[in-house]
Amino acid sequence: IDDGSPGLETSLAMARIAVEDGIQTLACTPHIYPGMYENDAAGIRQGTIALQLALDNAGIPLKLTYASDTHVAPNLIARLKEGSVPTFNGGRYFLLEPPHHVQPPNFEAYVFNVMAAGYTPIITHPERLSWIEDDYAAFVKLAQNGAWMQLTSGSLTGRFGNNARYWGERMLDEGLVHILATDSHSPERRPPLLREGMEAAAKWVGSEEAERMVTARPQAVLNNAEAAEVTPILALREDKYQPTGGFFAKIRRIFSA
Repeated sequence: IDDGSPGLETSLAMARIAVEDGIQTLACTPHIYPGMYENDAAGIRQGTIALQLALDNAGIPLKLTYASDTHVAPNLIARLKEGSVPTFNGGRYFLLEPPHHVQPPNFEAYVFNVMAAGYTPIITHPERLSWIEDDYAAFVKLAQNGAWMQLTSGSLTGRFGNNARYWGERMLDEGLVHILATDSHSPERRPPLLREGMEAAAKWVGSEEAERMVTARPQAVLNNAEAAEVTPILALREDKYQPTGGFFAKIRRIFSA
């Protein structure tokens, strides 16, 4: 229904890879992109139920849930309220995908308006946006004021190039990351691997915080937990987390390219 798996056999192959990697629960989050991927909550729910049945019949021990990777659009708040854009388990959390190559006007204000409406946007793969360098400060401010940041696991291992790796490492180094996700689209080019990203993140934030990014915080999302109930990201911790040198990560990445 989007640019992910083209059929059941591929989906089953991806599920087997996920289970082998240690993943127990996987969220199906196809794009909702007006004019390109006209998905809605009802269709995504129906597809998830069908895939879960196929997994069960194939003996693959993977539990599915669903939401969507929702692109920035003028009517987003209205669609969230009416339920045609799904949130996780009907709660406050949902995935918000900014445009990859074009910086949307007034993006910071747009996200704050979504939060003012009672939702917690999880901004997907900011490290992979071509315009992040031009407006990095906006992502810092959003993270500090209630929006969640989700990195792609493969960005931290170089699967998306040196630039995405640098920005991912910098966001980790500055304590701004809430969640790691696979953002898987295929078994080969973009497989559902999470462990490699968690191990890479641990080098920057420690194993305990890296573990939170793949277990505790995703579970809090599924539980629709209040933000006050969730362990805050390092940048907001009372122990005054200090970055260890994101600038040097970029220098190292340049000279190792």
